[in-house]
Amino acid sequence: MLTQTALTIRLHAADDVVIARQQLVGGTQLLDEKVTVSGLVPPGHKVAAHAIAKGSPVRRYNQIIGFASRDIAPGEHVHLHNLAMGAFDRDYAFGVDAKPTPFVTPPATFQGIVRRDGPNAGRVATRNYIGILSTVNCSATVARGIADWFTPERLAQYPNVDGVVALTHGSGCGMDTHGEGMQLLRRTLGGYAKHPNFAGVLIVGLGCEANQISALLGAESLTESPLLRTFSIQDTGGTAKTIHRGVGMIEEMLPHANDVKREPVPASHITVGLQCGGSDGYSGITANPALGAAVDLLVRHGGTAILSETPEIYGAEHLLTRRAVSRDVGEKLVRRIQWWEDYTSREKGEMNNNPSPGNKAGGLTTILEKSLGAVAKGGTTNLVDVYEYAEPVTTKGFVYMDTPGYDPVSATGQVAGGANLIVFTTGRGSAYGCAPAPSLKLSTNTPLWVKQEEDIDLNAGTIVDGTASVDEVGEALFRLMLETCSGTKTKSEVHGYGQSEFVPWYLGAVM
Repeated sequence: MLTQTALTIRLHAADDVVIARQQLVGGTQLLDEKVTVSGLVPPGHKVAAHAIAKGSPVRRYNQIIGFASRDIAPGEHVHLHNLAMGAFDRDYAFGVDAKPTPFVTPPATFQGIVRRDGPNAGRVATRNYIGILSTVNCSATVARGIADWFTPERLAQYPNVDGVVALTHGSGCGMDTHGEGMQLLRRTLGGYAKHPNFAGVLIVGLGCEANQISALLGAESLTESPLLRTFSIQDTGGTAKTIHRGVGMIEEMLPHANDVKREPVPASHITVGLQCGGSDGYSGITANPALGAAVDLLVRHGGTAILSETPEIYGAEHLLTRRAVSRDVGEKLVRRIQWWEDYTSREKGEMNNNPSPGNKAGGLTTILEKSLGAVAKGGTTNLVDVYEYAEPVTTKGFVYMDTPGYDPVSATGQVAGGANLIVFTTGRGSAYGCAPAPSLKLSTNTPLWVKQEEDIDLNAGTIVDGTASVDEVGEALFRLMLETCSGTKTKSEVHGYGQSEFVPWYLGAVM
């Protein structure tokens, strides 16, 4: 646990920088570092612990976060004006840090919903929704119209149903029917159609779109049933008729959806998607490590955690390959990194288009620094598998899924892969949800918690305040995860977030 009096945080003895715990003004003596602050340093930002020569690597977490773009004096603010990206070799050292995981017996339990029939028989839900999916943007308005009919008043007679939600998107046509983009879209829609948090699903199309309902069902091995219905606007005969027909189909599903009860099930049925957004200089010190500690607990209790956002682990992937259970698993991750390098090059971009302006204002300078903090969300257990976007996650333990860094797109892929819970860390503030999976938010600093408590579920700023340890916050988060999976609503659910945040990854040309 940090002391409450130190002005800075040193993360490793070999680091070239320390982190300001509060705003520092010029002339402030950093007694622990034996340096004097030069100029103004905002909270969460870096201070040089000694002189750094131009061109020298700069370390935080005992890892390279960039290179000095000019000579840096002791006590100077280290940020965009004097720290830049640079190329260096990473030692992937496949599997050298892999070790046996000590499992907890008996595991912790939560109150889950066991699906007794249909394609999800035996799978466990944390929520109980009915979903409406659109094959194409053209059927989005109709899908929302059907969902909007089911107001809280109309659902009052179905107390075990969490809601009827429409998950719509902006594609589905004007795209190669055999291309990678269509494969990703169908895999995403298929993953949601099979998600255990949906008691029933209605798929609505226009009729003439590239993403035909029949092709979607075939590609994803989906079979129509009383709880998986499909139809199109053109076959039905217009908007009003389609909404009326869809409402009738949902009404037929509701009694079955309501006929459920929660029962004790082991924590091994939890699959959590790990997200961070609006990161700051404290993210890699407080909320992300605390989430990593909770992930370690979940894995030891038999559960699954999915780390993602490939552009935001770039430069830190070697920390994950060292934990891979096999060379093959480690190389799968490296191949995804290489794909992204090629992809950004084709698009005339670069992997260091990150951090965002908000990240930089919070103290993060390069993608290397951001990534090193982001991987802390994955805890310390072995990396047991690597998945492509929206692939079904079938392995227990800590896994990786290749996604973009944009949070709605990334979390959409994780939920399509089976995540029945999302945990989202933020240092700048976030308003986010991800139906049908509940989403918990964790603040990195106490001022953010005080300012935006109505949107955030747990404060990890107590770590930097010196009033709690990483392990203590991780334990509290693990217990909150169990409570949430048992039905306790998150802040984002209370505010109604979750439908607009469904954003499948779009790849390829728009024709």
